[in-house]
Amino acid sequence: MTFPAPADIEAIADDALVLRLGHRIDPVVNARVHALRAHLLAQRPPWLRDLVPAYASLGAFFDSSMIDADAVAQWLAAHAAAGAEAGAAATETRTVEIPVVYGGDAGPDLEAAAVELGMTPEEVVRRHAAALYTVAMIGFAPGFPYLLGLDPALALPRLATPRTSVPAGSVGIGGAQTGIYPNASPGGWRLIGRTRQVLFDPARDPPALLAPGDRVRFVATDAPW
Repeated sequence: MTFPAPADIEAIADDALVLRLGHRIDPVVNARVHALRAHLLAQRPPWLRDLVPAYASLGAFFDSSMIDADAVAQWLAAHAAAGAEAGAAATETRTVEIPVVYGGDAGPDLEAAAVELGMTPEEVVRRHAAALYTVAMIGFAPGFPYLLGLDPALALPRLATPRTSVPAGSVGIGGAQTGIYPNASPGGWRLIGRTRQVLFDPARDPPALLAPGDRVRFVATDAPW
């Protein structure tokens, strides 16, 4: 895999830069982000504290007492432009199955979403559970996975008025994305189901159940909520 020259590298803090590989949600670009992260981590210098992937960019956090931002930018640019077969090969993925109770109290928006999409609720569930998703990034809240791979026919706009509280484990659709709320929080995504899986536990190592690059498959279950 060869990486195109980044669109830009810019400072976001005294000890952090962001390297952009694109400017839109694109599975190909996101795969490059994860491969580049693996490539950089494989030769991690002592000043590099963390690499945080997003849809089309990679945040690099460094020890500013050991290196300056210009030198970090040069290092990032050189590796992004050099190509990284080893990085792509080193990108390990795993598939995590998430049991979901769809509809009812667990998915209060499923019926309305089905009507809006011109489908039956059963068809919405079938399509949602049929896909193999990729964790594009973790954001919004600790452990919240933004998942790529939603059937385009299931894309739904967010609620006009967000809920003030969404239950932990809620599975929602927001635009062309699906995701899982790790903790109770406000939110505007359409809620179609809920899982008992604990997405984030600060006492666990690692705290987040899912990591960027993981694959996710939802498994419909009739277990009572």
